[in-house]
Amino acid sequence: MLGIGTLAKKVFGTPNDRLVKSVRPLVQKINDLEPEFEALDDAGIKARTAELQQRARAGEDLDKLLPEAFANCREAARRALGLRAFDMQLVGGIFLHRGNIAEMKTGEGKTLV
Repeated sequence: MLGIGTLAKKVFGTPNDRLVKSVRPLVQKINDLEPEFEALDDAGIKARTAELQQRARAGEDLDKLLPEAFANCREAARRALGLRAFDMQLVGGIFLHRGNIAEMKTGEGKTLV
């Protein structure tokens, strides 16, 4: 027999499950930008990095820059390290950006987070 707490977790998920779910739209935006950043040459990646830095210095909201910045970073890591950040690694990076702690299990890709 399930207790109320167990039943609630099954229906609504844990607080952490809800947090992860809340950033899924951001991860989707990053994924949607992936082809655009893949199409850039190395000079284009560097130029976008400089543009993003300038926009941040000019006071643009960092949360609005996040999808482009993460898509740019994902592509740079793929080229430099041969590693593509998976969605769960993006989630971890978003949590860290927001000042939260991101606990990841062995094998979930902490290297890129």
